[in-house]
Amino acid sequence: MNLKQKKLLNYILSAVMAAMIFVTTYFLKIPIATPAGQTMLKVSNILVLLGGMLFGGVYGGLAAGIGNGMYDLLDPVYITSAPLTFIKFFVMAFVCGTISNSGNSKGLSIKRNTVAAVSGGVLYWILYITESIVKLMVTGSTFSAAVVACSPKMITSGINQTVAIIGSLLLVVPLNKALHNYLPKFSKNDSEEKDNENF
Repeated sequence: MNLKQKKLLNYILSAVMAAMIFVTTYFLKIPIATPAGQTMLKVSNILVLLGGMLFGGVYGGLAAGIGNGMYDLLDPVYITSAPLTFIKFFVMAFVCGTISNSGNSKGLSIKRNTVAAVSGGVLYWILYITESIVKLMVTGSTFSAAVVACSPKMITSGINQTVAIIGSLLLVVPLNKALHNYLPKFSKNDSEEKDNENF
C-alpha cells in the first residue's frame, strides 16, 4: 500500500469513526440540567479514545473532533460551543492515540493503552471543567461560585471519562486485531510518522 492509498484509507476510517461518534452521541445520551448549563451522560467517549488508539493521534483526533463538533452544530444548546468542542475532543484523542501508538506498539500494548486512555480522559475532563468555570466567570461569577455551579458537571464528566477509559481498554485489542485481519495492508509502522508530518 503506497502513501496516498494509506492516507485515503485513514481518512475513510476516520470519517466512519466520526459518523459513529455523532450517531452514538445523538441517540445514546441522558441530558442533565445544571446551574452551569446543560451537560449529559453518554458513552460516545469510548469511541473517542478508541479512535485515537486504533488510527493514531492525528486521524483519531480528527474523527473525535469532527464527530462531536457536528453534534454541537446540530444542537441549539451547544451550537456556540462547536469550535471549542472540536478542539477539546481532538486533543483528547490525539493525546490518547499518540501515547498508545508510541514505540511502534501499534495500539496493542496494555500498559501504553492504559496510560493513553487515562491521559486522554483526564485531560479532556480538565479542559471541559476549565472551560465551564471560565464561561461563568466571564459572565460575572466569582471563582468559588463557578466551581460550585460546575460541580454537577465535574461528576457527570468524571463518570463519562471513567466509562470511556474502561470501555476503550476492553475493546481496543480485539478491535485492533480484527482491523488488521480484515485489512492486512493497514498497519501502523514508521511511515505513519511521515504521514502525520505530511498531513
